[in-house]
Parts: sequence; C-alpha cells; structure tokens
Amino acid sequence: EIYDARQATDKPFGVNLMLLNPDVDNIADLLVKENIRIITTGAGTPGKYMEKWKEMGAIVIPVVASSALARRVEKQGADAVIAEGGESGGHVGDMTTMALVPQIVDCVDIPVIAAGGIADGRQFAAAMCLGAAGVQIGTCLLVSDECPVHDNYKQELIKAKDNSTTVTGRSLNAPVRIIKNQMAREYLKLEAQAASRDELEQITLGGLRRAVTDGDMKTGSVMAGQVCGQLKEIRPVADIISELYNDGMKKLSGFAS
Repeated sequence: EIYDARQATDKPFGVNLMLLNPDVDNIADLLVKENIRIITTGAGTPGKYMEKWKEMGAIVIPVVASSALARRVEKQGADAVIAEGGESGGHVGDMTTMALVPQIVDCVDIPVIAAGGIADGRQFAAAMCLGAAGVQIGTCLLVSDECPVHDNYKQELIKAKDNSTTVTGRSLNAPVRIIKNQMAREYLKLEAQAASRDELEQITLGGLRRAVTDGDMKTGSVMAGQVCGQLKEIRPVADIISELYNDGMKKLSGFAS
C-alpha cells in the first residue's frame, strides 16, 4: 500500500496502524524503514514506538476515546489526537463526540481532531465549534467510487436508516459498531446468554473479510457509524470531501456574522 501510494502521488500521506494487529512490532519498524512521516494509531497507546518514530521526524496522531488517554499520549510525544466518539463505526468507546471533543480540547495543549458522527457540513461545523482543529471521516467515504469495499457493502449503507447499527462485544470489553444483520443478532443473543469469548469469536472470525471482500451482508461484519442513515448515493471521494468542507465553512461563516 505504501509503494502504491508513492507511485500515485508526490504529496504527503499517512499510514494508520491498529495496535491490536498481531504483527504490530514489525509494522512499526516498517514505518521507520519506509520513512513514513505521518502516523495515526488506534486501539491502544503507541508509547513503546514513539521514540523511534519521533527520531525520524514523524507526526504521530493517536485515536483516543477519553481525556485520560489523551493526556497520556500527549506526554508520550503525540503531535495531535483524534477524539473519536461512540457514534463511529468499528471499534468504539462509550462517550459521544459531542461530549468527548470539548473535554479533550480542554485537557491537552495539542490539536484535537474530531471523529465519529461526521458526514456533512453541519457536523463538520459543529465539531469546529466544539474546539476541534479538524475532522476525521470514515463511514461516508465507504460509499465513494474509490473505496475498494464490495458493492454490496456500499448498497447496504445506502439502504441503512438512523437506527440500522448496533454494538457487539461489550461483554468482552471490545465494543464494535456494525450494521444489524444475521451475524449481529446471533452474536447479541449469545452475549445475553453469557457465552464465552471463544464462542463469540467463532461468529466474528473472518467477518470483516466476508463483508468487505465477499460482499456477505448476512454473516459478514459490516462496520459502519450511526451516520449511515445520511448516505444516499455513491459519489467520487473528492465530491464528498469538498461538499462537506464547503458547506461546513458556510455554516461557520454564518455563525460568525
């Protein structure tokens, strides 16, 4: 992916590292070898890698779901943080973006990027009013022309409503927001019956691949945020981003006047 990005552009680009990845140590070293200058991290704290990343001059931006974690990564040398509320898709925290962002803004001296529940200019403007320096968007980009997920995945999001997601894995302290489907219902039923971790993991094993690659909308893990109900069509990513930004700036200029 790094090679492909370098062939496609001479502009700066970043790499995201999920710290739960079983090969995380090797990937962290790969980022140094490839001289990656923008690194975002999720699902943990990147403290053990921070020194070598900073030595090569990388900008490091961890995803955080609490003020305590934001303060911790700031002390470790983070250049900014992504405050991600529970409205987002995939692995989520407990706090909403509306409550989380201003509290993190107040407790750190580095820029705060808002994430979770942001899909149009209104939400972008709201995040900026909360003190964010910018936003990270995810779910709305899944329905872009360029996104490599299966078309079934995109169509499932376009059909989704405001209440189409649920959160699995709370009993394992590993909550994940996904579209409600057969797999989600089976998982939640087993959770209610206090099933073991092994039993639950048997249901989700390979689930994201089934959804993204195979287009399996019944037993796949169709990760999506609560903004899925706002998605109406598949469009170029440039159109999605420019519309969100331009509409958001218009909203902000209206507030200023």
